[in-house]
Amino acid sequence: MYLIVITWAYVTLMMAVAEATSPQGTLLGALVTFALYGLLPMGILVYILGTPGRKRKIKAREAAAQAAHDAEQAALAAQQAAGPDSAEPDTGGQAPAAPQGHAVAPVRKEP
Repeated sequence: MYLIVITWAYVTLMMAVAEATSPQGTLLGALVTFALYGLLPMGILVYILGTPGRKRKIKAREAAAQAAHDAEQAALAAQQAAGPDSAEPDTGGQAPAAPQGHAVAPVRKEP
């Protein structure tokens, strides 16, 4: 793929040089020639030909994330299988039970 890009860049650069050095050519014309005949098609080509590589990278990243998630779930299952006599603290997510004190109003009967 890069061989195509390099050769096309060389061809369009030579076209731009020929345009700039000709008696009727200008530097602006050479710049437009290089941009429209060289950079734009090369950018599109690199984007299209790079699509399979981008897809492979995305799939590899997703597979790595899935493997990490599976390993985390296996470790959590092993920890839960160890039982309550394990040395790990309680991570159930529940608040500890504590007396409420005077923050709660007593329940009364309606008159």
